[in-house]
Amino acid sequence: MAIGLIIIGDEILSGKRIDQHLPKVIELLKERGLSLDWAEYVGDDRARITATLQRSFASGDIVFSTGGIGATPDDHTRQCAAAALDLDIVLHPEAKALIHQRILEMNLTLDMPTALDGPDYWRRLQMGEFPQGAAIIPNPFNKIPGFAIREHYFVPGFPVMAWPMIAWVLDTYYAHLFHQQAKDEKAVVVFEVAESSLTPMMEALELKYPLIKVFSLPSVGSETVRRHIELGVKGEPAQVASAFAEMLLALDQFHAEYSPA
Repeated sequence: MAIGLIIIGDEILSGKRIDQHLPKVIELLKERGLSLDWAEYVGDDRARITATLQRSFASGDIVFSTGGIGATPDDHTRQCAAAALDLDIVLHPEAKALIHQRILEMNLTLDMPTALDGPDYWRRLQMGEFPQGAAIIPNPFNKIPGFAIREHYFVPGFPVMAWPMIAWVLDTYYAHLFHQQAKDEKAVVVFEVAESSLTPMMEALELKYPLIKVFSLPSVGSETVRRHIELGVKGEPAQVASAFAEMLLALDQFHAEYSPA
């Protein structure tokens, strides 16, 4: 089962905010022996968000989505998730209770508390409206929950909220997947060799060792760093060891200069 990430918000695409979710989600997964298979960025457009979610729901993947679950006019993710599944959007009773509790706590600190029968109160409760049948994702920062449905997990755009919520989802629902496959990675830095001349060797290694992937990360260099390629193999440890040994032998036959990555 693949794992995907959808990052929603015009502020990311406009450059007003720098995305921090992608590297953090990769880190959270790696700590648990998992890896991210794909990621998408989507602006605050209802039709595009809905279409993206329709595709991801159909994929059967585990998907995390960040952003757009508030109650301001540019927050559409809750409604788009419901539309993508052709479900009604309803006020979740547990989410309602948590939001109500949060409002009461905030009222103790405010000079102008929120009236519990006023429009602002009901507007805040909209943050608990999710596709029918959704479960909540607890938010340890301020109690305003995210929601889960069909292997999709929707959390706020704020890192201080999103990251512990994603970690909670992984630890609660997917601990049985942690560290299921042993993996290894070995690489060297190869200097002043054309990537195209190494391609046949890379293809031959992947053909011979089906449980590994060969990777090549070229750099054009700079005034202080020579042109080079980070060349390596990753995957099942035993095959990585054998493939890497053959890779080094091939580089020696090329008379290539290389050093540990």
